[in-house]
Amino acid sequence: MNDARSALSIPQAFALALAQVGDRKVIGLLAKSIAISIVLALLLGAALVALLTWGAAAIFGIEYEQQVPGVGMAMVALIGLVGLIAAWLAWRIVAIAVLQFYADDVVAMVEARHYPGLAARDLPMREQVGIALRGGVRALVANLVALPVALALVFTAIGPAIVFLVVNGFLLGRELQDMVWIRHQKDGSAAPLGFSSRFLLGLSVAGLLAIPVVNLLAPFLGAAAATHLVHRAALRQGARHA
Repeated sequence: MNDARSALSIPQAFALALAQVGDRKVIGLLAKSIAISIVLALLLGAALVALLTWGAAAIFGIEYEQQVPGVGMAMVALIGLVGLIAAWLAWRIVAIAVLQFYADDVVAMVEARHYPGLAARDLPMREQVGIALRGGVRALVANLVALPVALALVFTAIGPAIVFLVVNGFLLGRELQDMVWIRHQKDGSAAPLGFSSRFLLGLSVAGLLAIPVVNLLAPFLGAAAATHLVHRAALRQGARHA
């Protein structure tokens, strides 16, 4: 029942997160994180394009200069598909990594405004970097594992989008919850969000990441919404056991 009430509060959590976007400190953090995300996404995207294009050329087993009927057009189409996939993967992977790195700042801003009485530990820089790297690696591995399934469904048009939404929904839900809870966890206590709440939260952010322009705000909105959801669920649990 607690998880159901938490799931119903997700729209309100995102509304509260959106209302804080206009804060001066938030604008500065957004500008910095968006700039870094774009640069890293371009670099990672270029690397993924090079890797996947090399794989495509190896599959065809020919050099680009050779004029083999039909193969040239197939190669162009495949490279175009590779570029789209690389862009899709690169932004999500980078967004998760950068979000993890700046999560401490986002969570602190939300808590200072809405939950000023909560005590939280400050994460040292080395721990923040480690969390960001692990989050990025998990995102890369999860999306690469899902890639063959998405490619098999590419001719269904909507199949690949559904695959990546579901995979990133599971991934982001856990990441977003943990980035808040790690600052408040005591004695190995379990995080308060249930499975459905985590998944709906992650699915919402994964959907926002697919919308142009909005995807620039998605990492902040996800982290801020997660902060509200985790604290409200923890407060409900505390009240229930009081």
